[in-house]
Amino acid sequence: MSPGNLELFKSALDKAAEEFRRIGKTKSVKLVSNLDADGISAASIMVRVLERMNLAYSTTILHQLKDENAKELAAEDFEHYLFCDLGSGQLKALNKYFSKKKVFVLDHHEVQGKPESHVIHINPHDYGFDGSSEISAAGVCFFFARAINEDNQDLAHLAIIGAIGDVQEKKGFTGLNKMILEAAVKQGKIRVEIGLRLFGLQTRPLHKLLEYSSDIGIPGVTGSESGAVQFLKRFGVEPADDKGKWKTFNCLTRDEQKKIAAGIIMKRQSAGLKNPEDIFTSIYIIEDEKPGHFRDAKEFSTLLNSCGRMGNASLGIGACLGDEKQREKAVNSLFDYKKEIVTSMNWYKEHLSNEKSDRIIKGNNYIIINAKNNVLSTMIGTIASMISKNNEMDENIFVLSMARNPDNTTKVSLRITGNPEDIDLKSIISELVERVGGEAGGHQYAAGAIIDTEREDKFIEEAKALFENVKMGL
Repeated sequence: MSPGNLELFKSALDKAAEEFRRIGKTKSVKLVSNLDADGISAASIMVRVLERMNLAYSTTILHQLKDENAKELAAEDFEHYLFCDLGSGQLKALNKYFSKKKVFVLDHHEVQGKPESHVIHINPHDYGFDGSSEISAAGVCFFFARAINEDNQDLAHLAIIGAIGDVQEKKGFTGLNKMILEAAVKQGKIRVEIGLRLFGLQTRPLHKLLEYSSDIGIPGVTGSESGAVQFLKRFGVEPADDKGKWKTFNCLTRDEQKKIAAGIIMKRQSAGLKNPEDIFTSIYIIEDEKPGHFRDAKEFSTLLNSCGRMGNASLGIGACLGDEKQREKAVNSLFDYKKEIVTSMNWYKEHLSNEKSDRIIKGNNYIIINAKNNVLSTMIGTIASMISKNNEMDENIFVLSMARNPDNTTKVSLRITGNPEDIDLKSIISELVERVGGEAGGHQYAAGAIIDTEREDKFIEEAKALFENVKMGL
């Protein structure tokens, strides 16, 4: 845990909460949040708080808070604004356009500029905490909610879902996230179990779970549906039940689960893989949920992300707050999201194998993907993440992906394979934006920007030059 000052952080939260409690019951609050899993979790926490305070509110979910967004929001007929997972990098715009309003910012991104007196700004970076690994925006909202009223302690599990969505769970939680997890466990909201390091233990058909097991790599099984089915049959486990319904890992008896885990270790051992027993991780089970998409916090966060990326963030908020109808629609949105990923990845593979394609540029330590209008701009970061996690790629390769927004701007996402400690993607994307123009944001291992579409070619040339000059491991 970084040497953050918890007392100062709590004191700032208490002062902000006191100010927030002063909002009159006749007033409405404008809630603005980000569209990713963390932003939706953060918004859900604050929606529940506003409802408990009997305050009217209106919600807007944004991909990024651009200058013109800030200007339009400020023109709306609200006196009080609450920004979650946005705002710390746009203080200049909030100072400029909201001078006659009361603004609360609950964010964890790096701070750019200083807030003026009308902006109450809560960000862990100001108190020595690392907002990219120790606490997400949903975590900041949880601490704020608890400062408003101790009864809001029961929202801790939503902050954990947000932190997982922001990839802050790495073999457990550290810092402020660890405190939030302890609160969620104490409330009986989350149970931590040790389980297989595979995505989809609750929902994926068993043979598909093993086929897509790239996180742990099972020789002869990963990437092979028939290999997965044969592997299961070797242990007397049928992939489907008597009625022909596909089984999930969660359906199996404890004995069957142990057999499969042991079989995976043996497969890895006999293939000579390093650390063959390294197949387990912490699983965060949401206690009140039945088996399905909402029981495993990792699967829940993926569902929220899918809602945001497909333009259905309100369904994600409804899902967090337990609305059954919204949950049903959210699951449908997840299926649409998966289809969109398949379409986008097929486009990528097709252009990757076509040497004449000018959409994919490869260098010694980078790959640049310019999807233009072929991939949704809300999906391009997901695609970059998937490519950067592909085991077939060497380590320390920059993955820069681009797709166009409807407003003559282009969304840029930057990732790197292997996540080397000495590389900060946020500073790299910021430097590129300084050279070309635009707005940058993000974290050490996941950064992005919005640039004018007409500057795409210049951005690509600058990116190539910068990547080629980056020295790793110095």
